[in-house]
Amino acid sequence: MKPWHLLALPPLDEALIRSLLKPLGDRVEVRVPAARDRESMLAALPSAEIVLGDWTGKLALDGEAVAAAPWLAFVQQPSVGVDGHDLTALTAAGVPVANTAGVSAVAVSEWCLAAALSLTRKLGEADAAVRAGDWPQQGLRPRELHGQRVGIVGYGPIGVACAALFRALGCEVSYWTRTPREDPGYTDLDTLLASSDVVVAVIALAPETRGLIDPARLKQGAILVNAARGEIVDQRALVAALRAGHLAGAALDVFETEPPPRDDPLRELPGVLLSPHAAGVTSESTGRLITVTLDNLTAALDGRQVANVVNGVSPIIRRKFADSSVL
Repeated sequence: MKPWHLLALPPLDEALIRSLLKPLGDRVEVRVPAARDRESMLAALPSAEIVLGDWTGKLALDGEAVAAAPWLAFVQQPSVGVDGHDLTALTAAGVPVANTAGVSAVAVSEWCLAAALSLTRKLGEADAAVRAGDWPQQGLRPRELHGQRVGIVGYGPIGVACAALFRALGCEVSYWTRTPREDPGYTDLDTLLASSDVVVAVIALAPETRGLIDPARLKQGAILVNAARGEIVDQRALVAALRAGHLAGAALDVFETEPPPRDDPLRELPGVLLSPHAAGVTSESTGRLITVTLDNLTAALDGRQVANVVNGVSPIIRRKFADSSVL
């Protein structure tokens, strides 16, 4: 049997991509687009049977891209988020899409806890003051995180890990998810936003979650931590809530536009912690991501069931033609 044609879209040097995929051996023929742009991706898709996705979302498989890939049999997304891909079109084409659920749960939950601690204890303000020669020992007025109400929006592996960490610090934790769980602490979204001292967003981006969190609905003096996607939060409303003093602060690892424009007011507002979409980027989580990705690609090539299919298509990967000589 001829090797499977694998189109690799991650934003990595081609030599590194080939090195990472070397364990797949000669069962795959690895290709990359001629350039990291949409036109080059579309030109490479007609022969692709497996696509290794781009975690930045720049080279996403929308409806036009799916139509350009008649032999596509499997999409392995090397990230938790699959936003950008047209799951409806991929499902209609019978193409399973798998992510790497859970690989960054520890890293992202730790970032959420660290961000909440930084804002409540005003670590950034204290550091800046001391560097400037000031000594505001009594003027910062930080708060303890212990005993505060923490509301988690989203309860996948990351949300579950967040709940465990915040509870370990003595916080009263509640959560909301689109699919209610049996775990204690579930509450409706309106109540969670209105009653939480700290709101942590770790929910997947989908049409029904876009603009889900209006900062004006949070209680006075609350803190917002967003490690989901920028579009989950109404960013203009967030700026307005911060400027008006309705919120005490915000920690953002994600933005509507990444990186945010130089004139984005979030860059200048006090009480805002900014991070370059790196909450889940640790050496440990990267190692887990590579392992899960290679395991799934190997399972696909072996005809075994792949893990973490998100669009309900059969997890057994089959070529779309009987005679492999057609490619």
